[in-house]
Order: sequence, then C-alpha cells, then structure tokens
Amino acid sequence: MADPARRVGHHPVTPDGRYFVVRGRLWRMSNPDLGEDRRATFVRALMAARRKVGAAKRSGDEEAGDAAHAAVDEAKRALGERGPVWWTDGAPDLNRHMARTTPYAHWYAALDGDQGEPERD
Repeated sequence: MADPARRVGHHPVTPDGRYFVVRGRLWRMSNPDLGEDRRATFVRALMAARRKVGAAKRSGDEEAGDAAHAAVDEAKRALGERGPVWWTDGAPDLNRHMARTTPYAHWYAALDGDQGEPERD
C-alpha cells in the first residue's frame, strides 16, 4: 500500500497509488510496472501530442486536431492512464469520478481541507 501522504506535485495520491486527486476528481496514475525508459518514451510522445493539439487549435486545423487528440489518447493508454486498468485485483476503474462518491471518500475527507487544490502564491 502506498504512503497516504504521497503526492504528485501538489496533488494527493490515493493510498493504493492508483489515482491522484485534482479539484476533487480522481485521475488514474501511470502504470508503476512500466520501466523508466518505456515510461519516459510514452511521456515524450504524450507531450509532443499535446503540443500538436495546441498548434491545431491555434491554426484551426480540425483534421490535425483530431490526429493530435488520437495521439494523446494512444500515449495515455500506453502509460496505463486510460484503457484497461493495470491492477489485477478486480477493482473497478474510478478514473474521473469524484473522490467523495467513491470508496476513497473517507480517505479524501480526512485530508483536512487539502482537497487536491494547487497552492496559490
């Protein structure tokens, strides 16, 4: 079981390490069983695809935007953030669910007001 105080940036990570929380919503973590080299390759592909999404939006090119969104999805699936879950215990995928309405509700409520909001300077 993961450290209950674990964080990704400013965002708390669920005790089982499956999700991080942003504005009360669960977002699936990358598959921890990916080797660092593979993970880095997929992250580079994801960042390149996101840049292409932005460029397509700025240029108004819908076809390029569709291709870029497909590339983002492909990279996120390769990372394990979308598609089939990477855990094997049969637990459901709660990606994008509000933490307060899931089995993580008690853990989330115990964060003492730190509900995954980024710090403000």
